[in-house]
Order: sequence, then structure tokens, then C-alpha cells
Amino acid sequence: MALEHEVGKETMDVFNTRSLAMQAQKKLLGKMANKGMANIFIDDTSSDVLDELYQVTKEYTKNKKEAQKVVKNLIKVVIKLGVLYRNNQFNAEELALVDRFRKKVHQLAMTAVSFHQIDFTFDRRILAGILNECRELLHQTINRHLTAKSHGRVNHIFNHFADCEFLAALYGPLEPYRAHVQKLCDGLNKMLEDGNI
Repeated sequence: MALEHEVGKETMDVFNTRSLAMQAQKKLLGKMANKGMANIFIDDTSSDVLDELYQVTKEYTKNKKEAQKVVKNLIKVVIKLGVLYRNNQFNAEELALVDRFRKKVHQLAMTAVSFHQIDFTFDRRILAGILNECRELLHQTINRHLTAKSHGRVNHIFNHFADCEFLAALYGPLEPYRAHVQKLCDGLNKMLEDGNI
């Protein structure tokens, strides 16, 4: 009986150790979410896209701290999602959600690029709609794994980027937005070509 108890305890300790290690990894990566850390997990093109998102957010909000917070939250969520995926933490249903999320992000990138390349096609409601679908898929995917704070980060990111006024300014005729959109779309195009999005 004592041996069975020890075996059961040993199995429990292994599970708890893995769980604690995963929590520590997510927490550590969350605290270290800066550009240097992002470069370990995010390629150069993705990093360039993040830089442009930061610049255009700073321009739109006129608030450097807010722009930093939006992009930092984006990096944290991407890294945590990557850690969960690489450590096989998603069940079959969540993996299906991850696949749907990837396809939706691919659609978002294609739509964003085509709106830039083809005159008079931009519709902020379409982009906002796709962004909000991405948000919901992401919430469902991470629901079992991440804290309410991470869900708040997801909302912060998507509340900003899916804002119709922000999208209208981004795709408007004025500088510096046109230059930022060009760079964003160049990066998105490369990510699409490389199969990274």
C-alpha cells in the first residue's frame, strides 16, 4: 500500500514539476517581452512588422508609452502562444482552433495587403471584422492555459488594431501613414511568401 502511495506521489510530482516549469517559462517570457527577446522567437521580417506597428500606433495615439504597451502585449501573447504550442499543451479541440486562427491571420494579412495594393477597395469594417474574429479564436485557444491578465492583453491589442478610426487613418491618404502601410505590407508580403503567416 505504501509503495502504491509513493508511486502515485511520484507521478503527481512529475506532473506538478512540468506544470510549474511551464508556468515559470510563460511568466519569465512574459516579463522579458522586449525586442531583444522577441528576436529569439520572432524572425527579422516579423520584427520589422512589429516595429512598423509600433511606429504607426505611436503616431496615431500620440503616446509613446501606449504604443510600447500595445506592441509589448502583442509580443507577450505571441511568445506565450508559441511556448504552449511547442510544448504540446493544446488538446485536439484547441489545435483545431489554432489552425483556424492561423488561417484567419493569413486572411487578415492577404486582405490588408490587397486593400493597400488595389485602390478604392479599403473597407475598415471588413478588416475590423477579421481582427475581431482573430480575437475570439485566440481567446478560445488560450482559455484553459493563460490567466485573465493575458486575456486582458489580447483585448488591449485587438481593441486598438480593430478600431475603425485607427484603420481609417492607417489606410488614409495622409503621411506618415501611407509610408507605414507600405512598409507593413512589404513585411506582410514577405511573411506570406515565406509561409510564416
